[in-house]
Amino acid sequence: MTKTKVLILGSNATKIELRGGGSATIGQYLNETAVPALALIDAGYEVVLATPDGTKPHIDAVSDTIDHFGGDQAAYDRAKRFFAEHPAMNAVRTLRSVVAAGLDDYAGVFVPGGHAPVVDLMQDRDAGAILRHFHGAAKPTALLCHGPVVIAAALSDAPAFRAALIDGDDGKAADLAEGWIYAGYRMTVFSAITRSAAISLFDMPRATSRRTSSSRSVSFGTPRTPSSSATRRDITVNSWRSLPTIDGDTCPSPRYTARTASARSSIDTSLRR
Repeated sequence: MTKTKVLILGSNATKIELRGGGSATIGQYLNETAVPALALIDAGYEVVLATPDGTKPHIDAVSDTIDHFGGDQAAYDRAKRFFAEHPAMNAVRTLRSVVAAGLDDYAGVFVPGGHAPVVDLMQDRDAGAILRHFHGAAKPTALLCHGPVVIAAALSDAPAFRAALIDGDDGKAADLAEGWIYAGYRMTVFSAITRSAAISLFDMPRATSRRTSSSRSVSFGTPRTPSSSATRRDITVNSWRSLPTIDGDTCPSPRYTARTASARSSIDTSLRR
């Protein structure tokens, strides 16, 4: 019997711009890639990994440690073996080839975290086409940690939007965010305060900001992403808890924890509705 497929969008980025110049080595996080993928496979799904250039994502060395698995050596070893050896992690497709072959057979799409998606997937036109397809088909889109930034790719000119944020041109960024397909969705993301406490690699001033019920000014994404003027509902401000929010076809979650697999919970819940 043919298994239901879930598409995983991986990044090929290995460097990110630093505030004030220079760059830092980055990648996807091992736990945020392998653990949800394993959870999906264990639940009976087939996973297909695709990246912009069709090569395997680089794993950020910061994540390649038992500490990111709650100190569980067995879980860490399983994730390492899975990413290194499993056919699903090595038969990597290009995003373009996946789009060309058709997306109707996929039940959902999942975007892992790590800083890498901020560099390439956020502005990738094929990633945008994939997101628009799943949105139009009302199929689940699961986004983990920095993954929510990738939905900026669904804008009509995501590269220009990202460039405007880097240049600090908030007005232009807000104009480019008009008509965003995710306008009005609830999103669970890191607060600016939490992100600053963790790491400050990429200074992309917010296009617009809004007040949450706690009266803290926050921006939509990590880093700042499409115009919260287009996001009419509240944004959940989180610290280090994993609190996925399912709204329509999206399920963003700020952090993977040892007991939470955002991809599996969101896709299973959406398929049961």
